[in-house]
Amino acid sequence: MYIKVVRHDGTQPLIFEKEGVYLHTNAKRSNQDTSIPGFIRIVERAGVPALEWSPLEDDGRNAPAVLFSKKDGDGGEEDTSFDPGYEPDWAVISTVKKERVHAPVKDSGHWAFSLPLSELYSLRRSRFSLGRNFLVLTSRGGHPLPPLHFHRGGTRELLRALHRYIILDPSPLDGRLFLAYPQDSGAQSFDRLQFLDDGGNDLVSRFIHDPYATTFGGFSKVTNFFRAALRPPESPVHSRTPQDPSLPPQSDDEPGFELITCGVELGPRPDVTRGPPLDKWEEFLDSEGRVTCPEKIKELVFRGGITPSLRKEAWKFLLGFYPWNSTAMEREDILQVKTDEYFRMKVQWKSVSEEQEMRNSLLRGYRSLIERDVNRTDRHNTFFSGNDNPGLTLLHDVLMTYCMYNFDLGYVQGMSDLLSPILFITQNEVESFWCLTGFMELVHQNFEESQEAMKQQLLQLSVLLKALDPELCDFLDSQDSGSLCFCFRWLLIWFKREFSFEDILTLWEVLWTRLPCENFHLLIACSILQSQRGELIGSDHDFNTILKHINELTMKLDLQSVLRGAEAICLQLLQCKELPVMVKQVLGLYVPSSSEEASPDSQASETQRLLSQSQEGAAASNSARGPTHP
Repeated sequence: MYIKVVRHDGTQPLIFEKEGVYLHTNAKRSNQDTSIPGFIRIVERAGVPALEWSPLEDDGRNAPAVLFSKKDGDGGEEDTSFDPGYEPDWAVISTVKKERVHAPVKDSGHWAFSLPLSELYSLRRSRFSLGRNFLVLTSRGGHPLPPLHFHRGGTRELLRALHRYIILDPSPLDGRLFLAYPQDSGAQSFDRLQFLDDGGNDLVSRFIHDPYATTFGGFSKVTNFFRAALRPPESPVHSRTPQDPSLPPQSDDEPGFELITCGVELGPRPDVTRGPPLDKWEEFLDSEGRVTCPEKIKELVFRGGITPSLRKEAWKFLLGFYPWNSTAMEREDILQVKTDEYFRMKVQWKSVSEEQEMRNSLLRGYRSLIERDVNRTDRHNTFFSGNDNPGLTLLHDVLMTYCMYNFDLGYVQGMSDLLSPILFITQNEVESFWCLTGFMELVHQNFEESQEAMKQQLLQLSVLLKALDPELCDFLDSQDSGSLCFCFRWLLIWFKREFSFEDILTLWEVLWTRLPCENFHLLIACSILQSQRGELIGSDHDFNTILKHINELTMKLDLQSVLRGAEAICLQLLQCKELPVMVKQVLGLYVPSSSEEASPDSQASETQRLLSQSQEGAAASNSARGPTHP
């Protein structure tokens, strides 16, 4: 899919018009104007509102429209109503082309544009020292348009006119930056993510309209969103100075986090080997069917995963469906109780009539999102492929029942990605539901409306990376990427879109062991980032090409290499005797005590215990029994 420019005849209904709006092209050639006078308009084209600028010479009659066309190979036909479904892949996005028009049209006409308001991502309002306002518009594809300078005023009137069609939310970090959302808001989703909560009710909120596509299809929308939210784009006339406290704080000023200005001496990173998967189960059960050594099983799973034939049983323990100390008879009773409870909740939504649902917008919204997401979740997998697939029905029903189980959270897009591997393994409606609830106990905060957990995890990831690789952090900071917002999808759904379906089964069961430290998933992210440092540092990458490169890692990462790297990082950090307190807190090695008397010895003891456990695991042979922790 690509973006191109076509012309229209200017006969659409005119909603708003303002003259004296100059477009600054920054053109270097002497035969081109660098400040072009023109009109800014809001027009409706076939009922679709668009923001247009045209020079005085064109008077709006030749303003181009930004349209989507299908990828090459689809016939090459232009389709102005084509819905891409997902954000176009980075590899096939091109910039908006300025169509060359032959004489007698002047060069200034090349810069005319028309942007559907549904494609407006952000609007930044700034002011020169002489008092003239100017706006910088950015499309949802990440394409900035030339600045528009209002020599005769009118920015407030334009914003008021835009409010008829879209919501403009100010960034909590920069009151001049507005993020655009459609007026119609559905059920809770990632359409308008409340990612930052620095001012109570003044939040950067959720995306609207097609969150599944924006968050999971391509990175350009979600990452540009967070780029603006975390560090608004710089402008040549607004640089941060000590005399300008109104400008947003830089990432190093983030409250509550220790500033790591230089790398600590971590020592050498040890070599790590992986082990074979857990391939025996019965030998870990006593005569009553009770698991005798759950820690041993977790160690084996962490070291090598689980053989496919044992996953159905082992996952139910890892995800809390069965207690580790339950007997076989007790598990039969648990299954019966859980089955009855599940179907009681399922009946609740199944018994709602169409007439009732028409008066329940929340349930109607959940159902709409679920039905849409079910139809595009892991359809390449045979368990979910084809039409009228019973696997799709199970996926739908389990997610609808989860809305009854946790109505406050309900359904948030991305949860279907968490359920599909579980359903694929259990192939049982009741078991998959209760395993999902266990998984959601670990990650439910990722989906909560405040998004405080996602903000916290990105900050924690930044703390870890600054301790591990200050040079890489400095480079990312220099390219306006120090917020690590391009890792958002990784953390949100635990790398579900970055690895193959089979690899995700292994990765998740490793993470479910909660070994060898807290937040091991953040060390996995560090392992991936450090594996790419050679490609990033010293290159010509900027913010957008960094996003492009990270996005193109999807399905190209070697899971075992990533896991070895993450565990090696963990061992390296555990061996460091002068680890920053914030790094210890992220890894769960340090919990501040209310009394100051007892901490150092107990913390040193805990660190030593974890270090010895991890060293034993790394040094263990590749036997089926794997390493042993004391």
